Formats: sequence, C-alpha cells, structure tokens
Amino acid sequence: MILGFTVVQVAVAGLAAVLCIVLGLAGRVPNDLTMGAVALIEILLIAQLVTALVAPAVGNSSSGSLLEFYTYLVSALLIPPAAAFWALIDRSRWATVILGAGCLTVAIMVYRMQQIWGS
Repeated sequence: MILGFTVVQVAVAGLAAVLCIVLGLAGRVPNDLTMGAVALIEILLIAQLVTALVAPAVGNSSSGSLLEFYTYLVSALLIPPAAAFWALIDRSRWATVILGAGCLTVAIMVYRMQQIWGS
C-alpha cells in the first residue's frame, strides 16, 4: 500500500463520517451531499483494490498476511453500498448517522490495512 494514499483515504473517510454524523444528529435526512461522500469513499476503495493488486507486481509486496489484508479490503468495499442501501430505504435522520458510522468504519479498516501491509 502507498502511505500517502492511505492518509488521504483515512482523512476523506473521517471527514465524511463527521459530516454525516453531524448532519444526522441535526435532523437532516440523507441527501446528495451525504450520499456523494459515501460514493467518494467507495471510489477510493476501488482505487485501493487496484493498487493492492498491482503493488506486488512492481515490488511493493505485503509483509503481513495477504488473506487478512484482502478480507479487510473486501469487507470495506461492502460497507459503503450497504450503508447507502440502508439510507435509501430508511430515509430518516438516523440513516444519515448510519452513513457516518459506515464512513468511520471504513477509515478504521483502511488504517488497519496499512498496518497489515507494512507489518
């Protein structure tokens, strides 16, 4: 994994989490801003998947468990669509908080993936 890209992913996911949680607690239902933030996180995770597949071919191999790393990555890829699906069905302020919780979960998982890759 690339450390700079990991920092960007964690920062974006953290900011999206704060945004969604604050808007949800303020009573706002899911909207284009919150759903767009979750979509951006999913795009970054797809880019991370491509990077993780290409990195060993160019000499940046994992020193940790590849099974554990890819389990985290696939799980993280499933969280934003699941949260967005929930938000589209529920359409309440708590759905916006769930979007934030999903973003926070992804931030933590990406940080852990960086630890696994470099350990």
